[in-house]
Amino acid sequence: MTLNVWTSWPLRESLSREGISIARLWIGRSVRLLAVAALTWSTVTGPHFRGWALVAAVAGLAVTVLAFRGFFHVTLQRRLWPSIALFAVLEAAALGFQHAEARTPAIVLWCACAIIAMERLPLSAAVPCAASALGAYAVMNTDNWLTTITTTAGLALAGYVVRLDAEARGNAQRLLAQERAARKAEAESAALAERGRIAREIHDVLAHSLSAQLVHLEAARLLIQRSTDLEADREQLMERVVACRGMAREGLDGTREALSALRGEMIPVEDFLRRLTAAEGARLDVTGEARPLPAEAGLAVRRVVQEALTNVRKHARGARVNVLLEYTADDVRLEVRDFGGRGQAAELAKSGSGYGLLGMRERAELLGGTLESGPAEEGFVVRLRVPA
Repeated sequence: MTLNVWTSWPLRESLSREGISIARLWIGRSVRLLAVAALTWSTVTGPHFRGWALVAAVAGLAVTVLAFRGFFHVTLQRRLWPSIALFAVLEAAALGFQHAEARTPAIVLWCACAIIAMERLPLSAAVPCAASALGAYAVMNTDNWLTTITTTAGLALAGYVVRLDAEARGNAQRLLAQERAARKAEAESAALAERGRIAREIHDVLAHSLSAQLVHLEAARLLIQRSTDLEADREQLMERVVACRGMAREGLDGTREALSALRGEMIPVEDFLRRLTAAEGARLDVTGEARPLPAEAGLAVRRVVQEALTNVRKHARGARVNVLLEYTADDVRLEVRDFGGRGQAAELAKSGSGYGLLGMRERAELLGGTLESGPAEEGFVVRLRVPA
């Protein structure tokens, strides 16, 4: 055994009554109550206690019971010297009963002291205390020596077994508490992750829709500001207003789609991309063997395409756009490439928040993927890779 084993206290869980069933608690209390009642009866009815001697014997029993309760309390608090002092009081009480020829209470008290010392004290203190109690029992016992030795060895073994049982119970309670804490932490983590997922969905849908609307509203504002004849520019203004209305409708559809995604109800990614690219006038190519994607991977592809096309409207209006969806063995890859704009890129680039691709990159990294974006030889390119 290491030094720590000899000097460490038993686990608090093994010394307390936590984790013990109500039935077992009441059985233990009933046994202790019956034992105290039997000892009291055998003492007061003995031939050696009359008058003041009887009063002293009852007082001695009361002090013994209080010392036991105190010993249990201070060992639970892990206070070594008060525990040893109370153990000495119990030993003295046993010697007093033996001296008063109350042999049965003395033997029971010595045996009980040996067992509780092994159960509740560090081994460095439990072994000497238990040895002193069992030694006193062996010396004072007048039975056959073989019976005395067998009984003493059995009591020592019983005390150690009680200690092992208490430690096992304490370890089980500690492991149960750790498991409960781990489950609680896991549940809280899952709740936070789900909140984050919902927040990302709401942000991505609203950011895409509102940013697209801002593009058209900014174009309409610039047209109104610079126009000298609003009637002549009425067609362009109507075009912007209709586009803005379309973006609002798209945002509503996107919100419904996000809610459906959170419920696990999504159309295939290819169908979504075909609708979106057809509405935006972009070209879509799909390579590899198509397969259903996990919900998070599918949402990442959808949101990146939406954000990339919104950026094309803002920064490269009128540019030719190619969208490539590629299925590989371990992941799915997306590329959105534009080939430069012919419209008011610099003017409309000021609209919107500018944080869309950063949010998409964070989404991809959370899934264990990557998102790269930057200028190409002609125009701008966004590349996404997520495990799927």
